[in-house]
Formats: sequence, structure tokens, C-alpha cells
Amino acid sequence: MTWYYLLLAKEIKLENNVILAKKKEGISYMGFIKIYKQFFPQGDPSKFASLVFRVFDENNDGSIEFEEFIRALSITSRGNLDEKLHWAFRLYDVDNDGYITRDEMYNIVDAIYQMVGQQPQTEDENTPQKRVDKIFDQMDKNHDDRLTLEEFREGSKADPRIVQALSLGGD
Repeated sequence: MTWYYLLLAKEIKLENNVILAKKKEGISYMGFIKIYKQFFPQGDPSKFASLVFRVFDENNDGSIEFEEFIRALSITSRGNLDEKLHWAFRLYDVDNDGYITRDEMYNIVDAIYQMVGQQPQTEDENTPQKRVDKIFDQMDKNHDDRLTLEEFREGSKADPRIVQALSLGGD
């Protein structure tokens, strides 16, 4: 669940990203993936970057304008816990139906594995599927195989490891 760290550029690289975002046309999908590839050369960040791009591109016009870029960075770096969890929920809720399904959660977790270049073995305890199963065991209180925003918030707040992994602190 270290996706939060993946969203923020290192301080010295942030200026470059802001400059790219200031361009009139914004940051294109391919430009966004290129930025991620600079930070994760050992893996393939394409899948994860495309999922993050979808959340950054609020107006769905295929580019991230400066205002969208700053809003997303502001929430992920300076927002309170509920704002950050809502943003994270939007990342996981790929089809925007108001629920996170096991498939959607797996999609994100697998993308993170690909991005960092970690190829889990099926007998390994630390596989994307086993992580998803553990998360759903903890958060899916009504056992309907989908998480509401409230279940996601409550489950995240109840597990200090999740809050710490997201670097959300106790705001």
C-alpha cells in the first residue's frame, strides 16, 4: 500500500513536473508515463501511471492541466486524512461506480508490483491476490465483495499500517 509515495515527485524533481504541467496543453498521458518511468526504471510503471492519470485528469480531456495537477498534489501531500482517503478511493474505484471491487483492488496492487519490478511467486505470501484477500477480509464488513467509501475509510483508519503506508499521519 505504498502508492502514496509513488504519487509525489522527489523535491528536486517537482519543479520539472510543475513546469510540464504549466504547458498550455498540460501533461499528456504519454508524458505522464514518461515521468513515472524516470522514477521506476527497474519496473514497468505504465499500468499504475495510467490509473493515477485517470484520477488526476478530472475533466477527462486526456491531459492534466496545471490546476488539476496542483489540486491532486495538494490533496495527496497536504490534505487531511479523510481527503486523502477519498482521493485513494477514487484511485481504486476504477469504474467510478462508488465501490471498490476485488478486481479493481487487484488491478492497482498488481500495477504497483509491476511498477517496482517485483514478480511474486504463486507460493509466496506476498502476492497481489493474497494482499487483496487480506485487505477485503479486514475491510469488507458486510462481505459483499465490494468496498464502499465508508468501509474503505473505516478499514484504513482502523489499520495503522495502512495509514502509515499511505503516509497520512493522524490528521
